[in-house]
Amino acid sequence: MSVGQFVFMLHSHLPYYRMAGMWPFGEENLYECMAETYVPLLNAISELYDEGIKAKLTVGITPILAEQLNDEHLQNGFVEYIDSRIASVSKDLERYPDPKVAHSQHLKYLAKYYFDWWNKLRDDFVNKYEKNLIKYFKKYQDLGCIEITTSGATHGFSPLLATDSNLNAQFKVGQDTTKRLFGKKAMGAWLPECAYRQGYEYVGKDGKKHWRPAIEVTLQNNDIHYFFTESHVIEGGNSIGNRRVIGMYGNIEYIPLPERPATGYDTYSAYWLPDAQVAVMGRNDRAGYQVWSAADGYPGDGCFREFHKKDDKSGMHYWRITSPTTDLGDKMLYDPVLAMNKVNENSDHYTTLIYHLLNDYKLATGKEGLVMVSFDTELFGHWWFEGVEFIKQVVKKFNNYIPEIERMTAGEYITKYPPKEAIQIPESSWGQGGHFYVWMNHLTEWMWPIIHSCEKRINEIVDRYPNIPEDKLLHRALNQLARENLLLQSSDWPFLITTWQAKDYATDRFNEHVDRFSLIADMIESGNIDEAKLREIESIDNCFPVIDYRVYQSITEGVIPQQEKKLAPLYN
Repeated sequence: MSVGQFVFMLHSHLPYYRMAGMWPFGEENLYECMAETYVPLLNAISELYDEGIKAKLTVGITPILAEQLNDEHLQNGFVEYIDSRIASVSKDLERYPDPKVAHSQHLKYLAKYYFDWWNKLRDDFVNKYEKNLIKYFKKYQDLGCIEITTSGATHGFSPLLATDSNLNAQFKVGQDTTKRLFGKKAMGAWLPECAYRQGYEYVGKDGKKHWRPAIEVTLQNNDIHYFFTESHVIEGGNSIGNRRVIGMYGNIEYIPLPERPATGYDTYSAYWLPDAQVAVMGRNDRAGYQVWSAADGYPGDGCFREFHKKDDKSGMHYWRITSPTTDLGDKMLYDPVLAMNKVNENSDHYTTLIYHLLNDYKLATGKEGLVMVSFDTELFGHWWFEGVEFIKQVVKKFNNYIPEIERMTAGEYITKYPPKEAIQIPESSWGQGGHFYVWMNHLTEWMWPIIHSCEKRINEIVDRYPNIPEDKLLHRALNQLARENLLLQSSDWPFLITTWQAKDYATDRFNEHVDRFSLIADMIESGNIDEAKLREIESIDNCFPVIDYRVYQSITEGVIPQQEKKLAPLYN
């Protein structure tokens, strides 16, 4: 007898790094995640399938990340990166054992471990996956092992965009990209930064009242049927436990939400949104916290590999966490066997936890419930080195030992168990305070008037060309203008500025895309397009190769809903 349903969602996203630096910020960030997360995840899905097990993972791949994984320059750059790692660890094999170095034999063992690890990775990427991870994610999607979800094209922060046409463009280009690369439209989407806003009434320049549709209306217009949110958004209360503390998220100061009254709703089912037939499902707080919390979750165990300490010559991670209070200089050496034993223990604990959450809910309510957990994919492998093996073991143990739990992708769940109630959720995000502060604050407020100005300018320019011009150079310029507008809207730039992780890099990247946008707009408006300059920009920012600039044609901004329905008209 079934006790309920389990949905495991992974959100994969990185900013646009192509030809924009290498290290410490740039292409190497992508290569690290490909090496430690994306290739190992594909291996896990593949190995499970070979054992007769469909992983049933919901894998979000943002369109801008998918474009990079599909890019020949980056595919070849990744092979060069792997070769550089192999060369580095080969030198460690030569210098160990060294009688002058403590634990030299153990270091020799670890160097051999990494030498084998990197060589297998190279073989998998080049020979097993033909350098094309997208092709093989699609393969396992088509085999029913995973479901691919989409997102805003460049992960633009939806609630702070000023116009419906620009909001629509993010999700239309995103959905079109997902269909082009994976063969079909995505049923679901990850809202960038889990950022949501309701519809609202405003007074336009004409002095009349207008209605700005809620985010879900844009999703419905682009054939997106569901998205995800945080637990506190559904349940009310405060946002304790909302802050991520793994990896790059550790730099975000925690500011709790003002207390909200409990809503009476829980995350054990999905809900319709009020303004469109789009469903929302909330992350189970208990099941999510057990994994992503560095302090109280599995990744912080002392047996696991230490992310922050690298060998000063080869860059290899030869140490383990040891304890959260241990200085980097006092870390113990890593033991892969000990770490795998701990993963086995953790996966036992986690599958048992999920079973009891669902069984207790069924005993208390008399009905089956949903446990949905959602995580940044890069947590597994990149930040938590052993994390992909954890996912694989969790899937196997559910399949082999706990058939009472129905493992499903999110789309399968929504199709088989459609919501029975509608819920109005508040403005929210995963960021500090559960609101928009990370992306709109005293460090980033200067960016938004620029973004809004570009929104208005592209609408005005595109409206002059409702039909594709015969002038091929002008057509290219219009399409590149659309790409630059998408790229400057990326939520990664204000995020990296707020967290001070890459403040200067993010500022420069934002300004570069604004400058390219402005240059192309000036060329279009003057009727004097510099083909050489345009070609240079196209060679760098070559994402979304089949974009149609007319996605930015102005649309009728919201109309006041009739009576209390608050239903905005559909637009194309």
